[in-house]
Amino acid sequence: MVSSEAAAPPRVVVVTGVSRFLGARVASRLAADPRIERVIGLDPHDPPPALTGLLTDVELIRADARAATGAIAELGAEAVVHLAITSAPDPHHGGRAAMKEQNVIGTMQLLAAAQGASRLRKLVVRSSTAAYGASFRDPAVFTEDTEPRAVPRGSFARDILDIEGYVRGFRRRRPQVDATVLRFAPFLSETAETSLTRYFAQPVVPTVLGRDARLQFVHVDDALEILHRSVVEDHPGTYNVAGAGVLSLSQAVRRAGRVAVPLPEGTLSAVASVARNVGVGEIGLDQIDLFVHGRVVDTARLVKEFGFTPRSTAAAFDDFIKGHRNGSSLTADRLAAAERAILDGIRRVRAAAAGEPVDDREAVTS
Repeated sequence: MVSSEAAAPPRVVVVTGVSRFLGARVASRLAADPRIERVIGLDPHDPPPALTGLLTDVELIRADARAATGAIAELGAEAVVHLAITSAPDPHHGGRAAMKEQNVIGTMQLLAAAQGASRLRKLVVRSSTAAYGASFRDPAVFTEDTEPRAVPRGSFARDILDIEGYVRGFRRRRPQVDATVLRFAPFLSETAETSLTRYFAQPVVPTVLGRDARLQFVHVDDALEILHRSVVEDHPGTYNVAGAGVLSLSQAVRRAGRVAVPLPEGTLSAVASVARNVGVGEIGLDQIDLFVHGRVVDTARLVKEFGFTPRSTAAAFDDFIKGHRNGSSLTADRLAAAERAILDGIRRVRAAAAGEPVDDREAVTS
């Protein structure tokens, strides 16, 4: 049942993570809604020039979650939209330690601030279908009530489980606040820039030998619509957000007009590690497990509650392809580095199997 008439939209909304693609667009849409009086963007970083134009009607406060306690209370926030969650470690900005500090510690501090905000009545948190993990024991389709069958290997999935655990605690302490958790499938669109879009944009796409995982995506525009409705309507609960239908990994690669290079799982892990070091890829354990086992979620609860059906997985992927018809944005040097990374990964696995030492200097010069 759609509950859009339950209460008036909040007048003051705080959005975290506005220096990023998703956060800037959510804040911009909310600021354009005449029912909302103020939208405040909370972020420790200034938005890049490409996003600045979207935020002309958003009040920007340069602060991280540690400063959220004062900001949320003083601003009289009636809704908080938490989007300051990163899906991959950035080796140039603190790596995994900084990622966990932002995702887990940042969420904990933000929720502590929200708990003390007397006027708060709505909390919306970005989560991910990575919460279900990916293993050989998975069901064919996950519902919101399905528990992970194995502890995820990937850092992002583990962070998501911690984040959702903190939200459950918040719900117990502040039951009068409507808390909405949105488990998004990987984002795609013509303009989206994520580790997954960069993966499919490469002219040569490493895949897992002997596996053809089933994948789901969600179009960014549909994700924005669901986030907007979560703020201006009342939809407490946890929801899977994905496009109907699936694409196998092989179908997605062919659809994108790329060349698949099937590699053993161990080799792909080595390739991913080397590729990250040379700056041509961001494939982590979360993505590798997804490419091995796949993940499909049920969205019946979302469609029934929101009265909105996201476009299909195939349609979202086709829109992504529109923005990459001219091929990868990789330069010739970066493509050569990618090819060397693949060859070096194979060499490492063979050397390890033979008990031979590996010279790391050879990995980036040969």
